[in-house]
Amino acid sequence: MNPYLTSAVLAPLAIFVAACSPDSAGTKSQQDTAAAKIEVKASSELEQQARIKLSKLQQMMQQAQEKNIDVTREETIVWFAEQFLKFANWDEANPEAIEKAFGYERYYAEDKERLAKELPDFERKKVIQILDQGINVLGQELRGEIKRRPVNKVDWQNTKAADNMFVSNGKPIFPYDYFSKSVGQPLTNKEVYNDHLGAIYHGGENLYPVDHDRAINSFLLKEDGTFDQTLLKEVTEIEDTNIGFLLYWSMGIPEWVEQKESEVRIGRSLFTGFDIDNPLARDIWGKIIRKTGELTKGKKVTELGYILANEPHWYAEKDHWTYRFKEMNDISSYTLAKFQSWLADKYNGDIGALNHNWQTHFSAFDKVRIEIPIDTALKGKPIWYDWSRYNMDRSTDWFSFMQNELHSVNPDADTHIKIMPRMFMYDSRSGGIDTEALTELTTMIGHDAKSFGSRNIRPNKSSKWLEKYAFDWGSVAMFHDFLESVAPDKININSESHFLSSGQWRDLDARTSYVRSVYWLATLLGMDANMGWFWARDPDGSPEDRLEGELDFFDPGLGGAYAGSNNMQPHVTNEVTQVMYDLNSFSEEIIALREQPRPIRLFYSETTAINIDEYITKGYKLYESLFFEGLPLGFATKNIIQKQDNDKWDVIVVYRNAYVTDAEFDAVQAYLNKGGTVILDSKKSLSLNEYGQKRTNQLSAGKGKLIVLETNDIDKIKQAALQHVKSSSLPDLVVTEENGQPHKTIISRVVPQQDGSYLVNLINVGHHTANIDLSLRNGKPLEVIDMMTSIPMAKSFEMSSEKVLLLRVSARN
Repeated sequence: MNPYLTSAVLAPLAIFVAACSPDSAGTKSQQDTAAAKIEVKASSELEQQARIKLSKLQQMMQQAQEKNIDVTREETIVWFAEQFLKFANWDEANPEAIEKAFGYERYYAEDKERLAKELPDFERKKVIQILDQGINVLGQELRGEIKRRPVNKVDWQNTKAADNMFVSNGKPIFPYDYFSKSVGQPLTNKEVYNDHLGAIYHGGENLYPVDHDRAINSFLLKEDGTFDQTLLKEVTEIEDTNIGFLLYWSMGIPEWVEQKESEVRIGRSLFTGFDIDNPLARDIWGKIIRKTGELTKGKKVTELGYILANEPHWYAEKDHWTYRFKEMNDISSYTLAKFQSWLADKYNGDIGALNHNWQTHFSAFDKVRIEIPIDTALKGKPIWYDWSRYNMDRSTDWFSFMQNELHSVNPDADTHIKIMPRMFMYDSRSGGIDTEALTELTTMIGHDAKSFGSRNIRPNKSSKWLEKYAFDWGSVAMFHDFLESVAPDKININSESHFLSSGQWRDLDARTSYVRSVYWLATLLGMDANMGWFWARDPDGSPEDRLEGELDFFDPGLGGAYAGSNNMQPHVTNEVTQVMYDLNSFSEEIIALREQPRPIRLFYSETTAINIDEYITKGYKLYESLFFEGLPLGFATKNIIQKQDNDKWDVIVVYRNAYVTDAEFDAVQAYLNKGGTVILDSKKSLSLNEYGQKRTNQLSAGKGKLIVLETNDIDKIKQAALQHVKSSSLPDLVVTEENGQPHKTIISRVVPQQDGSYLVNLINVGHHTANIDLSLRNGKPLEVIDMMTSIPMAKSFEMSSEKVLLLRVSARN
């Protein structure tokens, strides 16, 4: 039985089953006709139910407005209800299109007929669900049982980028929207740009077509050196109405460039369709960046910055999945020449030193050769390190070039790069991305962090986190904590958040509790703006133009992206906006929570990450063990130690970091010399240079404290770290949980307020209900208020799975 059918339609369906039984009268065609009529009746009854509830909610909204109760949240429920009832009707009238959409995603393909048939009623059922929820909550407020804080709306015209946050009407604000909205819809179309879906201008959302798309791309410049005026109008005629971003889309390269430069595509990557070391490609892009940067200088559509690249990577190892997309199948003569020059600098012109390391016999640096893709059997050897480090340095050089070109004509332009979270989800370091260097380079933090709300839908992909947690919180948390440690004073933009779906996961009946908890967690940990993946409905309900007809994209993932996405999920799409409303209502509190010091710092070395297996995988285990102790976690690198105030943390923990450069070693020693505390898991930590050669120097305590544990026991390392957290770094309010499991699942943050109270944020990321107890170290009794509802609470209470609480706690007089 379809689990989404309500009792109101079970009776007609029972008649349908009886009519189609072997003993029933009538021909097969008569039975089919009867079935069709009953299905239409069932659908119309669901819509009728929804419209009755919609009318009731609107009447309640009118009553609330008469009492000066804010109904912004209900306005969004009404809007999504009306939209998805319309969408359900379109889906019902176009079953072939919906069946095709499910068919493009291999996870759904075998069941596409059933899914397409059930989708319209599923959507209607979910509309009823959000209406019921809206009626329930507004009813509580009308009866005086709860009191919600009015929504702090985003000013889509006048929001400004401040030093480390966006500001709207004098308060912090977290803009939200969907990356890749319906192409061609003007900003004036309120069915696409509004408070419900977000109203950020998308400058370059036409993602995958290689040629003339609505983005700043290689085709802007013609062979004669002039600009294609038709394409340039896509930039010059942007309405300067809403805040937005512009994207430099580098996937394609014109044919005339290939005719002039035969190597231009050698060493290309998935989303960069040319060799970044090619001088002609650089010349073209320099001209494009300068022209577009000058034309868009100071416009609102750049308030969220210029995105320098979409998910850049240059994986150069054998058997990597990107090879079939022709990524780094070889390197150009330009890349090789730059590598040779890099090696000459690295080895101070001593070719003998390189030959000793590589076990080769090159006569000079300009004779050096390397096979790309490189064999993973070489990992841990000097040749692997040198290539991997160079690959990172050359990509950082490319983005430095892009930013410098932009700033030469538009010095105040904000920039960021859509860095993939896989750098902190997986262990490979052959992709050419130095997350720290790129985060330091750009004026804003940029990425497309993701999470998994249910198991990975791809065969042979791990969902091990499901053994302990309701969703993959770690992919969000560890990545954000690293980015914020590197650049604590920069705005953090997720320009393609894959919290709702991705190529590796989706769930048609996703939990709204998951949606709320993952967006809340990401914002708590630093996310200032997000553009979710993705909105692909035209206002009439049809999939947008790119998803109609026969889909043949370079990236096969896009064709299947529509199925099981938020475009079919009224409950999910509504909850995204609802949680962003609540976050913006409490934006000042969220900022206070996220600006806490990070007393424990985990040492991170790209040098070790390049050289060993499972650097992130095993490092995550220590991170996970410390994350639930109520203290914000941070990272320490050479640059962080050298550039930031060392007094902002209490201890640096070094775990599985044997390989470090001399500069990294010296930074840790300098920290100790100034009185810092360092915990080593082993005396082998920091003992090798980048080439695996034993370091003659050893760390000494200096004026600080050096603890060498000689253990790989995560719990022992954790306890040692906690013992060296200063008492002044510990909150006076203690959060205790009991969940019946051998591991904690409550993410807690506590911030003392000027009036003596405490701001407390709790998120339960576990599968089970947890019993929570709040207490003060001095033993005084407590008063607890749920800030979302203004309801008093006991100091001990239950938290269900994925529950989010924001509390005000104070000592009772």
